[in-house]
Amino acid sequence: MPGVDRKAMAALSSGHLATDLAQGSLPALLPFLKTEFALSYTAASALVLAATISSSLIQPLFGLWSDVRGALWLLPAGVALAGVGMALAAAAPSYPLIFIAVLAAGIGVAAYHPEGSKFANYASGSRRASGMSFFSVGGNIGFALGPVYASALILTFGLDGGLLIALPGLAVATGLVFMLRYLSSFAPAESPRVQRELAAKTETRGLVLLLFVVGLRSVAHMGLFTFIPLWEIHNGHGEAYGTFVLALFLFAGAVGTLAGGPLADRFGRRPVLRGSFVAATPLILVYVLVGGPIGVLAVTLSGACVIGTFGVSLVMSQEYMPGRVGMASGLSIGLAIGLGGVAALVLGAVADTIDLEAAVLATALGPVLALAVTFLLPPAPGRRIVGREPEPAPATL
Repeated sequence: MPGVDRKAMAALSSGHLATDLAQGSLPALLPFLKTEFALSYTAASALVLAATISSSLIQPLFGLWSDVRGALWLLPAGVALAGVGMALAAAAPSYPLIFIAVLAAGIGVAAYHPEGSKFANYASGSRRASGMSFFSVGGNIGFALGPVYASALILTFGLDGGLLIALPGLAVATGLVFMLRYLSSFAPAESPRVQRELAAKTETRGLVLLLFVVGLRSVAHMGLFTFIPLWEIHNGHGEAYGTFVLALFLFAGAVGTLAGGPLADRFGRRPVLRGSFVAATPLILVYVLVGGPIGVLAVTLSGACVIGTFGVSLVMSQEYMPGRVGMASGLSIGLAIGLGGVAALVLGAVADTIDLEAAVLATALGPVLALAVTFLLPPAPGRRIVGREPEPAPATL
């Protein structure tokens, strides 16, 4: 990837992977926690809401803090807290303690993402969409590995085995500590005058519309993320099979993210967003209404469409708000997570009051509405953000 510093991006993407691996463990925990504590669908969905709202409400504040003062230490701290919080949720002895642990994990997620996204932007040079996609794919892979990893631990060791969910985050956090000096060398030195000029370029209307797009996309993303395992169990399959289908959905999202960035750099951000939403809705409908191997193939491809534009929308938010890259990242990622959690809770209530099929079908509405909003998006003013040449550092991840 010309213009992208691979060493910095590998470190940042690894942190993204470990953070989202912890968060991605939650849907695999839900069936086990639901059985252990006799939870309703609404109560199970509330745990998703706890993880998502805790990060979405705080994430823009972490982003603003990052822009104003700089906070590289949030990278290792966020990764570690996300892992430890989710590990404690798996082994907690009561629903209230599970809820608190999930909230803590969400705060760790909130701490990592704005700072990680900002430095991924700096390390991407002129290939921002490609670089941001490489950063984002770490999170996609983490989300995909999380259910598999957590499910394997619990099936082997029981819920107490979920304490091992903390290990990847603690290992990566240790590596990031040794990478902080290298990463700090990418931060551009900007005068107050340049900062004022960048702040004046903010495209407020574009950013607000983009946040609507991100939130609507999250109806499908977080809805399917929450309900694929439960839907498969409802259809007579076991927990392991539900986790397998969810992993296909999420791994396809990682592949779609890798493809989405270069496509956006070549053909434009908005056409790539629109194409993904056009394909997503019919694929979700096939998954629910047709089912079987064809349904599994459809939901796998829907993962590439729904999740694959994550990096594209992230870099668009930074281009709409070039003077506050960290805050833009926090708004984009935080809103995606937060509204997705609200959607998951609402869909959980739909599953309880109507049925689970209606809830999963409702996830297809998100891409339809998001597609309509993309036609209102203005062009981003854009900005090439190039940091200083990195200083050599002996330590690597």
